[in-house]
Amino acid sequence: MPPDGSGRADSGAEAHFRALESLYAAAPINRLFPSRLHIDTPGASRIEFEIGEAHHHAAGAAHGTAYFKMLDDAAFYAANSLVTDRFLLTTQFSLLFTRPIKSGPVTAEGRWISGQRRVFVAEARLIDGEGEEAARGTGTFMRSRIALATLPGYARTA
Repeated sequence: MPPDGSGRADSGAEAHFRALESLYAAAPINRLFPSRLHIDTPGASRIEFEIGEAHHHAAGAAHGTAYFKMLDDAAFYAANSLVTDRFLLTTQFSLLFTRPIKSGPVTAEGRWISGQRRVFVAEARLIDGEGEEAARGTGTFMRSRIALATLPGYARTA
């Protein structure tokens, strides 16, 4: 359960979630990884994307960079959904690859695990187009000195 214990977002949280989604969409890296972030509840996120040949390694399946990027982002945004003033930074991330992804739709699901002040722990999993888990990861994220409100793309409306 998120730190507030409610499991529900108020209108202030909704504005924060939409601003985080906007921030994600504005990140230049996402031109290389076209995808869409969804945050509906505190401590959870979902990223939808499509794996294609541009993401393949020499053996014809998705390269680990695609796995890492989506798992890290999903866990990160699940954690940052609980922090309304500061940008979090990934300080550690562990991956477990469970099956290759060739091509098609993939969903990264992120979930906050613990931490409420300075350090947060969150996990994520990748689900392929057949509904099978292809990878999972766990990360630690720390509050930075970077104010969310100063970042291009973070446009909060209430």
